Amino acid sequence: MGLNRGGRQCPLCHGHFVADYHIDQNRSYLHCSTCSLVFVPSDQQLDPADEKAVYDLHQNAADDSGYRKFLSRLTAPMGERVKPRSHGLDFGCGPGPTLSVMMEEQGHQMALYDIYYADYPDVLEQPYDFITSTEVVEHLANPREELDGLWALIRPGGYLGLMTKLVVDQHSFASWHYKNDPTHISFFSVATFNYLAELWEANIEFIGADVIILRK
Repeated sequence: MGLNRGGRQCPLCHGHFVADYHIDQNRSYLHCSTCSLVFVPSDQQLDPADEKAVYDLHQNAADDSGYRKFLSRLTAPMGERVKPRSHGLDFGCGPGPTLSVMMEEQGHQMALYDIYYADYPDVLEQPYDFITSTEVVEHLANPREELDGLWALIRPGGYLGLMTKLVVDQHSFASWHYKNDPTHISFFSVATFNYLAELWEANIEFIGADVIILRK
């Protein structure tokens, strides 16, 4: 495991012990030995305009049954855990908010935030019983800052529900389709989320292949 070269630093734990993990024709990927995050160096990430241009191509909508089925992998277990008529935030809701609609159908009150499509900073200053964030953490350039901020908004006993594909090992990463999206820059594993759970003194559950629920 090599020492950080060229000022590279893990954006999650801020550690300096990072090493080359993989390189392809588009960019390189680094691995942190402290928290196991795999990440793309900042100088190889898209600028905001190019990033948004990719998101604008997404066509997710609340009346899409396939998209609803996909999101139910998180809404179902969250609905089983949170109290009736809870107050939640969907962070990174995208251009076609759907998870929030599904949670509202369960009787919960939902707020929305998205840096490109629902940039309402006031909602990031309120406490919540639960926060959901599906297919978002892999896009975060500063995951420690963003995730610590969300965790601080959750009331004691509340939940943070995340959905993201998980790194398995270096060999499978080489052929992993998930890394090919140019907006995906932070790749978490079970070890990475366990690092966060220990840091936050949180209870953690892994549900299926890509759902993580942390309780405060």
